[in-house]
Parts: sequence; structure tokens; C-alpha cells
Amino acid sequence: METQYNVTPQKLYKIIIIGDPTVGKTSFVQRYIQNTFKNDYKGTVGVDFALKIIKVSETQSIRLQLWDIAGQERFTWMTRVYYKDSHGCIIMFDLTNKNSFINTQKWKRDVDSKCTLPDGRPIPCILLANKCDLPYRQVHQMEIEDLYKEHNFIGWTETSAKDGLMVNDSMK
Repeated sequence: METQYNVTPQKLYKIIIIGDPTVGKTSFVQRYIQNTFKNDYKGTVGVDFALKIIKVSETQSIRLQLWDIAGQERFTWMTRVYYKDSHGCIIMFDLTNKNSFINTQKWKRDVDSKCTLPDGRPIPCILLANKCDLPYRQVHQMEIEDLYKEHNFIGWTETSAKDGLMVNDSMK
């Protein structure tokens, strides 16, 4: 007797994570994938990859490919290659660093100009305000709210890669 298995192929989604250096992109990915946090920061060179398989139902799962892209200026010439075929984007800034917040506009323009969905629309981007565990802030909620609306992000939230706050929720 032959047994048939009802296995649906896993759908692959490529998500790019961009923003200025030291905003917490790598820590965010490590927290989401491995539920770990390391205090010793080492800058990403070029791009780093992570994969998470999410079980949606008994027969369906999603392969989430996260591309942690270096924020240093010297790597930005490669962004078109890194952005290629992306399904979504996380633009991250550090709540304690006003410049990283201001620069999210540059990151959003960059991704919108280089990356679109098959129908020509911009890929969906979420804005993440990282390091909300720290007491000192240079960016206030109303500023974030205004920028999020003005630049067509699909949403925004505060996160803490260190404490794991809103990491999983923001990825959903």
C-alpha cells in the first residue's frame, strides 16, 4: 500500500533589515532567531543571513530569510544587490540616537527606489524604534508617528533586542 503525504512546499520570504550602524540590527536578528543577546558588538561587514522556519499550520510553514545589511556608508553601493527580490523590509533606528532616526528617511527612499513588488508597488516596510529599554531618549513618539505616516511605513513599534521586548510581535 502506498502512503501519500500532503506536504505543501515552504514559501520563502526575504526580509531585509536596514538602518544606521549600531542601532541593533544584528542583536535584533539574534534575539528573534536564537533568543539570545550578546553585549560584545561586532559590526556587520556587508551582509549577514539568518533563517527561521515558522509553522503556520499542520501542513504549511514559511521560510523567513533575514538579511542583516551593514549600515556603514562604505557598503551602501551594494544595496541594490542585497535588496533584490525582497518581500519586506525592517528599517531600524536607535531611540537614543536622533541622527539614526533622521536617517531612516534616507534608508526608506533608498529601498523604495531600488526594490518593488512584482506589481510595481514599494515593498512593505516597518519602522522599528530599538533600545526602548534605555532611559534616555532623543526621539519622541509623536515624531515617530509623524514620520511613519509621512513615509508610508506599514507600522512602527518600539523594541528592545536586549530585553526581547516586542521582537517576536513586530516580526508577526
